[in-house]
Amino acid sequence: MKEKSIFTLQFWLLCLSSFLFFSSFNMLIPELPDYLSKMGGGQYKGLIIALFTLTAGLSRPFSGVLTDKIGRVPVMALGSLVCFVCGFIYPITTTVFPFLLLRLFHGFSTGFKPTGTSAYIADIVPANRRGESMGVHGLIGSLGMAFGPAIGSWIVLKFDMNTLFYTSSALSFLSIAILINMKETLQTKEKFQFSILLIKRKEIIDKSVFPVVVVIFFTYFCYGTVVTLVPDLSKSIGIANKGYYFLIYTFASILIRIVAGKWSDKNGRVQVLIIGCWLLIISMTSIAFASNIYILTFSAIFFGLSMGILSPILQAWTIDLCEDHKRGKAVATMYMALEAGIGIGAFLPTFIYQNNTERLPQTFLFSCCFIFIALVYLISYKRKLRLSVK
Repeated sequence: MKEKSIFTLQFWLLCLSSFLFFSSFNMLIPELPDYLSKMGGGQYKGLIIALFTLTAGLSRPFSGVLTDKIGRVPVMALGSLVCFVCGFIYPITTTVFPFLLLRLFHGFSTGFKPTGTSAYIADIVPANRRGESMGVHGLIGSLGMAFGPAIGSWIVLKFDMNTLFYTSSALSFLSIAILINMKETLQTKEKFQFSILLIKRKEIIDKSVFPVVVVIFFTYFCYGTVVTLVPDLSKSIGIANKGYYFLIYTFASILIRIVAGKWSDKNGRVQVLIIGCWLLIISMTSIAFASNIYILTFSAIFFGLSMGILSPILQAWTIDLCEDHKRGKAVATMYMALEAGIGIGAFLPTFIYQNNTERLPQTFLFSCCFIFIALVYLISYKRKLRLSVK
């Protein structure tokens, strides 16, 4: 009997919505450090990502509960709506404090959209194709993460920052429009009541996905450092388009996402994640010594390969470890760890960097140390699995 395809119209519509969503807020990232510096807030560059991820992380328990109770689609739509609104507010934030406050609010977008999306995918694909489906969806999302920064820098070079902000809003609106007619996959839904938001302590964290939490926190620490400091590094070595690195690393991740997802479906998640950590170490070591476009490109390729492995497999591993009726909470727990890693990784290394490009090597090497913690944990986890089988 022929196996039913996982690539349905619902799946592709979801991928398109995610592409537009990730493009909308990632297109701002390469230009925001300079934008903040021109306001006189150059010393607060680390907060551009840190504040964004703070509210994303804090909102995860609520998005997880809402995903499991009122449905996947409303939660996804709410995340895109936040991006749409923020694009119209950025042009009127011309001083440091309102700008940082808006970054705090903007973080709610990623606190909601990806949580609902991961649960939706888990609902519509079989367990034995989970890694593959997460890989394909992650590929499309990553294209948005590459397209966004590249086109964002181009818009600023050709037009201005306000055009960039309004374009971000337009892409968010299209993301919402796609979701409106999508079929809800949650079988038993509740009507929204404010009492749903009164979350109990046991509803915040899903302890079953603790292994994912450890790995994702320490690997995504580096991601936070990269997205914060690569624009400054690119500028220092003479690359005008500060989205170049993001474009290269995303294209490098495209094919590996599909291959790694299928491989992990057949051979297990942990072994493939270990390979992803080694590739990330190579990337972070090389970027520490990037003095020209060639070394930067080399680092971007390995960064893309590592993230192309880590991202979809960690999502699939999350669904593997949790109970079916707790998918929203499990995914929210995973994303809380991810946001914490990115946020702290964006903020903590800036104390070493101090807005001085001569300190970039030490800053990147410092972040690289955190990958080894994840690597050691995965190796010990794999050893425990072998012993339990014996």
